Amino acid sequence: MRKNSVKNTRVNGEVHRVLAEVIRGEIKDPRINPMTSVVSVEVAPDLKTCKAWVSVLGDEDSQRDTIEGLRSAEGYIRSLLAKKINLRNTPEIRFILDQSIAYGVSMSKKIDDINRADDERHVEEHDDSCLEWHEQ
Repeated sequence: MRKNSVKNTRVNGEVHRVLAEVIRGEIKDPRINPMTSVVSVEVAPDLKTCKAWVSVLGDEDSQRDTIEGLRSAEGYIRSLLAKKINLRNTPEIRFILDQSIAYGVSMSKKIDDINRADDERHVEEHDDSCLEWHEQ
């Protein structure tokens, strides 16, 4: 099976859906933040390994604890995955912390701050030019 074949794309989607479902509803580890989402999944063409990128809404400690909790529950998650998806091999899952959502939020905030500062500067310049016009 090629890496970007239709079958591999379907397997990735199904593993993504089931992983998100399992993490959201079936794991009771207190280290795992309830605001954890599976961003992307990439199953190897031989179905032996799987990379799962997860995003955690919270501080660095919460993110680190969540990844540790997911890694410790990896065997349990894998067994649930085997029960819910009929694959020849159940892939070994490697959880990777995805910072893209946090990065996007941070960049959006910076852009908003710059736009706000720029708007304030334009208002001040406009007020100054109006004062000069009235003084003439």
